[in-house]
Amino acid sequence: MPVTAFYDSILPMSISKEDVKYVAALARVHLPEDKLEGFTKTLGDIVRYVEQLQKLDVENVKPTSHAVPLGNVLRADIVKTSLTHSQALSVAIESKDGCFKVPLVIE
Repeated sequence: MPVTAFYDSILPMSISKEDVKYVAALARVHLPEDKLEGFTKTLGDIVRYVEQLQKLDVENVKPTSHAVPLGNVLRADIVKTSLTHSQALSVAIESKDGCFKVPLVIE
């Protein structure tokens, strides 16, 4: 696969503190100097995990958008008769020219 060739060329590398500083700068994230060592180790662990995932055989795995099957949880859309114009206006406190009349809310 072309994607595998791309990942093979960039993943077998170690993450340096400069790499972490660079990524933090790209993300516009302030990274305190005392946290740099921890983030370097964490980012290195993530890269090593991605290297492990690249070794998996996924040739016969179908692409999915969700890990579990999803179904529609909404009720069926059933067409029913609705109120007529006069029925809707019959509950209005005030109406004018066939429309609901409401108090002015913008000054």
